[in-house]
Amino acid sequence: MRNAFAQQLTELARQDERLVLLSGDIGNRLFDRLKAECPGRFINCGVAEGNMIGVATGLALAGLRPVCYTIAPFLTYRCLEQIRVDLCYHHVPVTLVGTGAGLAYASLGATHHSCEEMGMLRLLPGLAVVAPGDPWEVRAALRAAVQHPGPVYLRIGKKGEPAVHAAEPAFAIGRALRLREGTDVCLLNAGTLLPIALQAAELLSADGLGAGVYSFHTLKPLDETVLATEFTRCRLVVTLEEHSVLGGLGGSVAEWLADQPTASVRARLMRCGTRDEFLHLTCEQGAARTHFGLTPEAIASRVRQALSA
Repeated sequence: MRNAFAQQLTELARQDERLVLLSGDIGNRLFDRLKAECPGRFINCGVAEGNMIGVATGLALAGLRPVCYTIAPFLTYRCLEQIRVDLCYHHVPVTLVGTGAGLAYASLGATHHSCEEMGMLRLLPGLAVVAPGDPWEVRAALRAAVQHPGPVYLRIGKKGEPAVHAAEPAFAIGRALRLREGTDVCLLNAGTLLPIALQAAELLSADGLGAGVYSFHTLKPLDETVLATEFTRCRLVVTLEEHSVLGGLGGSVAEWLADQPTASVRARLMRCGTRDEFLHLTCEQGAARTHFGLTPEAIASRVRQALSA
């Protein structure tokens, strides 16, 4: 995903001289092409992420379109006050890109895990929260983000995430992408679990269950049209995310559901994500996902149990 981000950013920077990249002391080699083709528009802000947000705000108020890039927990937890007061209060068009989100850096310990940041950030007025599902969606989401009139948080993986789409999809912030139709269960996925969502759907299909899949890439603003449709026609709606079940996509959908008239809702909601606990294991991302039940087999098993209850 981060390679797709770097390539797309370079292409966009060629077309728009207002684009400038601020880095929190990572990605120097990743952006060699950008630095060569767009000299003066890569700023290494060092290990001073809060200051990076302030600099980006000033650049945006001066008419530029800054993009801030660093490891997700350092960009979000460490900078929450600056994001709230500098970016959101002034509603400036800055794109925040958190790489290695969720459990991508599981082996590096709790300082590098980010399983709560979407829930924190979506509380901030005017901030769009977007979690693309594959490298193609990263490219499309970045293009949409730098054209957005206000601040945007893009949550991306690290590297090696498989492409789900055959080409760049028609993408808009706040509009989910349907990948598969189904009338028994609908899987709404935010972020890098998208291939797992599709594999879980295949397992359910083998059992004769119609399993639909959406890339529900935007937590804020929510695609309420899709939610209204799927909660009306399906028996079960499942949210999937490499993020806490509290506050993220699952929390967002639960809040939306609580405001709907009971008569208009057919489906039950099931949330799949990380539990309300820290990960104390030293392991790679795959093992961390297994620990939290974020595998195709575990998800399909929970869905079967829910539908048979």
